[in-house]
Amino acid sequence: MPVYNKLVRDLIPQVIEKSGSKFTTRTLDPSEHLTEIKRKLYEEVQEFQETTNNQDALEELADILELIHAALPIHEATYEDLERIRIAKKEKRGGFEEGIYLIEVKDE
Repeated sequence: MPVYNKLVRDLIPQVIEKSGSKFTTRTLDPSEHLTEIKRKLYEEVQEFQETTNNQDALEELADILELIHAALPIHEATYEDLERIRIAKKEKRGGFEEGIYLIEVKDE
């Protein structure tokens, strides 16, 4: 039996059960949960970097967004809180839409 030791989506145990396989799970405490969300987020970002078409890229971005949604309650925040912070930062420093690539800054 393969050993995974990783965070999975909430319905994966039911999917495994329906396939007739046996499995073992446990519920993580909040600090473990956040650690595993960070680990999974890193994994999903790597998978996003490896995509070669729009559909796969969107699938990975959806996974990344789902992990962000999972992390918010641990930080006692809502998606609306996050969006307010995102907008404030964008208004102050801009977004990333224009593809500006900074080469260097010369001190005077």
